[in-house]
Amino acid sequence: MNLKKYLVRALHRLQKGPGYTYKELLVWYCDNTNTHGPKRIIKEGPKKKLIWFFLTLLFASLVFWQWGILINTYLSYNVTSSLSIGFKTMKFPAVTVCNANPFKYSEVKHLLKELDRLIEAALERILQPTPGNVSENVSPPLDLELWNQIPLVLIDEHDKDNPIILDIFETNQTAGANETATGNETIVSNLPALCPQCSHPGSDNCTYRNFTSAAQAVTEWYILQSTSILSKVPLQERIRMGYQAEDMILACLYGAEPCNYKNFTQIYHPDHGNCYIFNWGMDEEALNSSNPGAEFGLKLILDISQQDYIPYLSSAAGARLMLHQQKSFPFLKDQGIYAMPGTETSIGVLVDELERMGYPYSDCTMNGSDVPVKNLYSQYNTTYSIQACLRSCFQNHMVEICGCGHYMFPLPEGVNYCNNEDNPGWAYCYSLLRSSIKQRQICIDSCKETCNDTQYKMTISMADWPSEASEDWIFHILSYERDMSTNVTLDRNGIIKLNIYFQEYNYRTISESAATTIVWLLSSLGGQFGFWMGGSVLCLIEFGEIIIDSLWITIINVIGWCKGLKQKRARARYPDVPPTVSELVEAHTNLGFQHEATGALPRDEVLPPEPGTPPPNYDSLRVQPLNVLGPDSDAE
Repeated sequence: MNLKKYLVRALHRLQKGPGYTYKELLVWYCDNTNTHGPKRIIKEGPKKKLIWFFLTLLFASLVFWQWGILINTYLSYNVTSSLSIGFKTMKFPAVTVCNANPFKYSEVKHLLKELDRLIEAALERILQPTPGNVSENVSPPLDLELWNQIPLVLIDEHDKDNPIILDIFETNQTAGANETATGNETIVSNLPALCPQCSHPGSDNCTYRNFTSAAQAVTEWYILQSTSILSKVPLQERIRMGYQAEDMILACLYGAEPCNYKNFTQIYHPDHGNCYIFNWGMDEEALNSSNPGAEFGLKLILDISQQDYIPYLSSAAGARLMLHQQKSFPFLKDQGIYAMPGTETSIGVLVDELERMGYPYSDCTMNGSDVPVKNLYSQYNTTYSIQACLRSCFQNHMVEICGCGHYMFPLPEGVNYCNNEDNPGWAYCYSLLRSSIKQRQICIDSCKETCNDTQYKMTISMADWPSEASEDWIFHILSYERDMSTNVTLDRNGIIKLNIYFQEYNYRTISESAATTIVWLLSSLGGQFGFWMGGSVLCLIEFGEIIIDSLWITIINVIGWCKGLKQKRARARYPDVPPTVSELVEAHTNLGFQHEATGALPRDEVLPPEPGTPPPNYDSLRVQPLNVLGPDSDAE
């Protein structure tokens, strides 16, 4: 069957009489649709027809405008936060305690001996900034190699246009600093360039970091130098030089059950040395708290041995502690709190549980598997956190740009820590990387928040402990239990008591839910359509029907156009009228008479057979049709 006829019949069966042109189809739709407005366009007079056409077009435009707003709102994937309060038995948080001082000074003094002599001489020069105050007959002489790598200088800015730079261990002055300090005489930490090194404090290839106080500059300088020295010490040796659990944890009680330092898990933290975690949940199940209140929490007595602090590395004395989830790494520098020596610190805990919605509502992660940054803290078998991701990202950039890793972060495989001998320009590179907003933004964009998180809100109170009336017998007992000595080896400057407990079993859950759902979208779209046009879902089906009918008419028109184009091409190839069959027979007969007159046989004439040859079988002969219109013409 001809394709065009089939399509026409199919269109007729589907339409049942609406017509075969766009105009007929449109009139039929306006007359039969359930949507208000189109019927009035074709049934009213000329003036009302124009008014109803304008109103229908206006309200249809409003519908599509509102639909666009609703769809855009849905695709923005907004969330709403809800707060719910529950009551249940909760897991006691993991508690990490560290000393504010990472190493015993008696254990690392031999490593920092030259560094301490340099800083003492520098402080003497700072406090008495006139030539000749520093003893030139120092025995043994100072090793200025460390100083020349990262020197401290004084900047005299009495003349703002020509500041004077004075090296602490040199008497000559150099004019022309690249940056301006905030005070008249400011200590700055001078970081050498990668290549060449800063050979002189006044040279142009020096980068100055300005400080408003000598205390800040000295602390920063000492941390950079000690980091370079300690980075070359093996990990086990650094653990040995730190505070041991049996010396630091004097007493432990959880609820009514006694505990000791063996119930703590030891990890090495670059900022605080040896840290000890209670209830980490790595080897055993996490402990539950039986009841709220101070009597059912964790009680600790710690000795921080403040008399053995490194004088220029740790200016704060106390214990650093942090509450966190089980199997998570403690980032005490960001989230930890200090407990002051000579006090009893009580910490009441409230729990907030955060539940975020994942993609596409927020860019959070469940376990960090979809984060492009390699988690360097996975070597501790801890869970993912955004702090671990940010530090891993910084360390990866440090290795990529500076060629070595920073001492405060875990190392990737096959990389060494930075030090002044192997990496003379590491401090300059580290300073630029730390202050780079671009690198920081790259890490922020790469890392993701966790979808589920638990936060511990703390209420802290303190009191002097022990009291003057009881300190004598308490220090005697604690000294005897630790050192088996009748002499008092503890004092108020090193002792700390901690009470950590749940204030109540009420916990808050802050959860996110989708602000717009598919049900909301459909109901809103239908509401707008019904309000402005009086339509429903069936009206949309009618609109889809007319679209399908329009496509059918378009297909038929395209087929007819192609057919007409093909016929035009055939007529262009054969412009004359094709000959009839009688004309062809007459022409063939005339051609045979011409051959008889000339004595030549026609080209198609067959000679009689030879004698003895059987006659041909005429039943097997077939007459081949003669195509006079050419191979491309259509015989209809």
